[in-house]
Amino acid sequence: MKGESGKFKIMSILEVQQVPLSPVPCLTEKQKEIEEKKARKDYSGLLPAEIGTDYSFKREIVWTNAMGFLLLHLVALYGLWVMVFHCMWLTDIWAGIVAFGSGLGVTTGAHRLFSHKAYKAPFITRLVLILFHTLAGQNCLYIWVRDHRQHHKYSDTDADPHNANRGFFFSHVGWLMSRKHPAVIAKGKTIDMSDMEADWLVMFQKEHYKVLYTIFAILLPTLVPVLCWQESFYNSFFAAYMFRNVLVLNMTWLVNSAAHLYGNKPFDKYMKPVESSFVAFVSVGEGWHNYHHAFPWDYRAAEFGSKYSITTMVIDFLAWAGLAYDLKTTPYHMVQKRAERTGDGSHPIYGEHAKKLETVGKLDDKDIAEIIKSKEPGVRRLVTAQG
Repeated sequence: MKGESGKFKIMSILEVQQVPLSPVPCLTEKQKEIEEKKARKDYSGLLPAEIGTDYSFKREIVWTNAMGFLLLHLVALYGLWVMVFHCMWLTDIWAGIVAFGSGLGVTTGAHRLFSHKAYKAPFITRLVLILFHTLAGQNCLYIWVRDHRQHHKYSDTDADPHNANRGFFFSHVGWLMSRKHPAVIAKGKTIDMSDMEADWLVMFQKEHYKVLYTIFAILLPTLVPVLCWQESFYNSFFAAYMFRNVLVLNMTWLVNSAAHLYGNKPFDKYMKPVESSFVAFVSVGEGWHNYHHAFPWDYRAAEFGSKYSITTMVIDFLAWAGLAYDLKTTPYHMVQKRAERTGDGSHPIYGEHAKKLETVGKLDDKDIAEIIKSKEPGVRRLVTAQG
């Protein structure tokens, strides 16, 4: 018995030692292979989680860009002063109209239509949106779409052009002041842009972008006040171009920075993008970012579609007028399951309220008021076959 017992103990020890040890060398080798590839700046075959963020990486500042953006913002502040103290009120209104139109060119056009194919549009809609996007001056549509698709595919890793793990300033504007990380360059070449390349309007804008930008972003906004109500060219230039242009740029950049850093995550707590009412307001609907990254194909880019989303309202109007069609949405049961499975518990219906109701069997007046508020007429629920 002793022999058998001793033999049994020896076998048990061997089994305990052998079973957990077998996979360890594989994991080590895999990690070593990943690190070696990254050291060679070879990111082929690496998943976003494997790329990660290398905080030791030192970026090379492009000083001409950095000084250029500094000067641009200083001139824009002067443009604001000109608007307030020197411009005719019609010019100020015109600058606001141009800012709004250029913003829609980014949100309705570059983002939801061209980047995510969240809906389809006929030629006239695409043409107007591309012109509005040109008005915004955020590089040609082809590059905008490529960078945004890459941002979604490799979100908040070194392969993301504006990786929010680098902090607010970098994800806001710093990424435009420094040389691209090698992972951004490598993975940028893998983004499928065949649909953009097949669209002659997109490629025409890409080929003639500088000329189109000069005409539609600088000259047209500046000359309308001069020719229509005799505003001075000087005042019009600083108000309708300089200040307006920098304002829209920063409203767009907030989606990359603030909407990845400050807010709640009712749909997926494992990603950095958040829900931000402030960003949603100033960007005409693009701040519901946790939802958008969870369901990027949804044309509303938000669960509660149009409470703060003028962009969603515009697309709805275009669809009503026959100028947009095949609007993609997310089935509500999918939203519910995602919120329950990976959300941070802040969802007004499927978060803490649902847990409390299940635990105690009732909600207090404050809980009920919050749920009722989330169902106000201004808060449009998802309209799907599921209700």
